Amino acid sequence: MTAILGLLVFAVPAYADDDVRIQEEIWALPLPLPMFAYVVRPVGDGPFPLVIMNHGVSLNPTERSFFPLVEFRDAAKWFAKRGNMVVAPVGTGYGAAAIDIPDRALYGPFFSKIGKCINPNFHDAGLAVAQVDLWIIDYMAAEKRIVPKDVVVVGQSAGGWAAIALSSVNPPPVKAIITFAAGRGGRVGGKPNNNCAPDKLVEATADFGRTSRVPMLWIYIENDTFFGPELSKRMRDAFTAAGGKAEYHLMPPFGTEGHFFIGSPSAIPLWSPLVAKFLDAQK
Repeated sequence: MTAILGLLVFAVPAYADDDVRIQEEIWALPLPLPMFAYVVRPVGDGPFPLVIMNHGVSLNPTERSFFPLVEFRDAAKWFAKRGNMVVAPVGTGYGAAAIDIPDRALYGPFFSKIGKCINPNFHDAGLAVAQVDLWIIDYMAAEKRIVPKDVVVVGQSAGGWAAIALSSVNPPPVKAIITFAAGRGGRVGGKPNNNCAPDKLVEATADFGRTSRVPMLWIYIENDTFFGPELSKRMRDAFTAAGGKAEYHLMPPFGTEGHFFIGSPSAIPLWSPLVAKFLDAQK
C-alpha cells in the first residue's frame, strides 16, 4: 500500500459542545497532482464519514499566489464536530505554485480556466476539479480512513460549480452535495453583477442536470454580486427541469458581500440548521 505522505504541520485538539474532540492537521496528498489539504477530524483512528470542501478560484495568478492554506476553517470544524473527517484541498496553481508567465514558458499547474467569455468552457473547468474530488475519495478509501459510500462534497463559488459537475457523474460513494454561491464567470473585470456568458452558464447547468441524481442543497445569498438571485434561480430551474435534484435556498443579505457567506464564523448559525436538516434526511 502507498505510504501516507501526510505532512503534519499542526494538530490542535478542540472540544465541541457535544464533547466530540477534533484535531486540525495539514496533509500533503500524493494524488496524480499532489496538493496540500487542511484536514480536521474527530480524535481517533476512524474510519469516519468524509466531507470534501472545494474552495473557489481566481483567474489572476497574483491573487492565487496569496491564497490561504486554510479556508473555511470554522465551517470545516462544524462538519468535523458532527463526526466527519473533513478534507479541504488547496488546488494546484495556488500559493507558491501560482507562477504563470507564458512569455517565459513558465506555466503554473492551474487547470480550472474557462477560456474567453465569447465561448467559455464551463463544463471542463467544473469536471477538472470534480476529478480531484474523485482522487481524494479513492485515496482516503484505499488508506481505510473513511466509511465507504458515506461521502459529502461541499463547495463554494467555483468549488460549488465543481460539485455540481461532480454530481453529473453520480460517483457511488457520494451520498449528498452542498453548494454555497456556486457558479463560474462572476464579476468579470471585478465589476459587481457582471457575468461571463450567463446564458451559457445556465445551459451548462442544465447539461449537468440531465445526468445528475445525487441529492443536492444549493445555498445562495441575496447580496451576492457574483451570482445574484436572478441568475441562481435560472440555474436552479434549468438543473431541475433537466432531471437534477436540487433543494434551493436564497438567504437574506449578509454583510457587504454575500458571496463569501460560508467563510464567516457568524454565518454558521444561519446556514447550519438548513445543512443539518438536509444531511439528516440523507441517513
